[in-house]
Parts: sequence; C-alpha cells; structure tokens
Amino acid sequence: MIQVEKLSKTFRVHKKEAGLKASFTSLFSRQVVEKRALDAVSLSIEGGEILGLVGANGAGKTTLVKALAGIIHPSSGTARVLGHVPWERHFEFRKSIALIMGQKAQLWWDLPAADCFLLLKEIYQIPKNRFHESLDYLVDSLQVKDQLNVPIRRLSLGERMKMELISALLHDPKVVYLDEPTIGLDITAQKSIRRFLLKYRKEQQPAMILTSHYMEDIESLCERIVIIRNGSFIFDGSLSRIHMDFSRHKVLAAKLGSIVGSESSAPVQFPVDLGEVLSVDESMIKIKVPKEKISQAASYLLSKFPVSDLSIEETEIGVLIEEIMKKGLI
Repeated sequence: MIQVEKLSKTFRVHKKEAGLKASFTSLFSRQVVEKRALDAVSLSIEGGEILGLVGANGAGKTTLVKALAGIIHPSSGTARVLGHVPWERHFEFRKSIALIMGQKAQLWWDLPAADCFLLLKEIYQIPKNRFHESLDYLVDSLQVKDQLNVPIRRLSLGERMKMELISALLHDPKVVYLDEPTIGLDITAQKSIRRFLLKYRKEQQPAMILTSHYMEDIESLCERIVIIRNGSFIFDGSLSRIHMDFSRHKVLAAKLGSIVGSESSAPVQFPVDLGEVLSVDESMIKIKVPKEKISQAASYLLSKFPVSDLSIEETEIGVLIEEIMKKGLI
C-alpha cells in the first residue's frame, strides 16, 4: 500500500546569529542554510500493519508523514500510496487517506461533533447509508454517543481526541497517519484510544503509520518500528529484534518470603561480577544482570535469599531506544 524509495527533503532556513549587531544585519542580509529533514529514506508498508516511527524532536518523523500525506513536496525520491503519488493530491488519493495530528484540530470549535460529521459527509461525498454505518461503528467503538451533541469546546481533551478520530475515519480510509495521537492525554484516555486503534486495525485492515514519544503507544500498537535520526533510518525491524540485538542486560526480580532488609538498612551484598543491585526493599530485590550470567545470578539468589518467586524481565524498550538514539549503538 505504501512504497517509499530514497525520499529526501531539504529545507532552506535563515541562519540564526546571536548578538545585537548580527540581528540588525540580518534585517538587510540574511544567510540561508540548508537543513536535510529526510535523507534518502526507503520503506514499505502493507495493509493491516501499524508502523511505529520513533525519533527525537526534529528527527524527521512529521516531515515524512506530511510528505506521504501530500502536504509537502520532497526534494528527491519517489513514493506511492495506494498507487498514487501523494504530492500530486489526486481526489481519489485524498479520499483514501486520513491524517490525525494530536496537536492540531480539524473540527469546528463551536459546533457539536454531530454537526461537524455532517459537514464532513458532504466534503468527502460519503453516501448516506455508508455514512450512518461508519458513524455508528466509530461512536460505539469509542463510546462517545452521549457527547455527540455537545459543542467541541466543552469536551475534555480525551473526548475531543476521540471525536477527531471519528472525523478522520468516517470515510473508511485505507491509509491512516497518526502523528502523536495521545499527546497530552491522561492514562485512561490513552488506553482507550490504543484499544480502539487495535480493534480498528484488526477489523478494517488499513496501513497505518504512528509517531509517538510515548513508548506505551509503540509497545501496545506496533510490532515493527523505524528509528529515525537526523533524517535517516537507523533501524527498521521488530520490537523483539531490538531486544535481541541491543539488550545487553536483563533484570532479575526476586520476591522474598521474609524480610531481609530495606533501603534504610545495610545494603544487600551481591557479587559485582554477577550484576548490579537496582533496588531492594522488605519484599523485593531487583538486580541488573548481563544476559550471559542470568543462570548464575539466579542460582546465587536462590541459594542466599528466601526467594518465594523469581522473574526475569527484559530491559524496557524505551530505555533501549533511547540508548540507540543517544549513544550511537547503530
């Protein structure tokens, strides 16, 4: 559904200079520098797949999404979305995609959501029967029936985001771009939207691209992720592959059958060569252990402490991704 080959985008921006003299000079003569937001990136996404796009602010995530939505024209490279070149913005292409941006609203602030949806019905030329079927499905799935006739400005942030999702999906798009859809939402609203997106993906099978700084979004929704840094893809693969290739440690969590100490008492003694004690309290010890020494560390714990339960935890995916981006593991 989505095919991208060596897509690049360069922006020309005015160089910022510090100081009063430089600021005055820039009024008459500005220096222009080029910033490469995308650097020959390639990817392929099929229907039913949610691709997670991860990177720091300014890495190029939103630029890629905007290019694939036809909002900006790339400097070079090619892209096909449902057989269309996005930036040519053919009507059939625009009727087949949806772009949801957590920091931008498309609904009319002073109108109830129900009226906004009727306007969108006319904009997208959705047949009446199809419109009502789609609306009923989305309203029931997101459980917002009681809020349909409330002006958008009076809804909570989570309720507004659900209405934005409905407005973007009313026309049954085959490709969905989600740019920070849960930004600023509370935990309950985030979980509700994640559950809905998983259900929608399973039942409707669109191709989806998700950008998010919340690792809970990425872990819950995506089996495959792309890590982007300075406009280039530095990783494209499954979440499980990140653990396999980049996780050097695991965490042993031992639940204790009796009190052995606390953070305020003498520290628990554990061989330095087997691992590092992360935390200890009256009922639990957590130790960071190199992957190759898991069995030795577990044996030591079981022999030296009153362990009633022992679990092995992977390093948090967010920690691994942060290390990949910041420490240059790739």
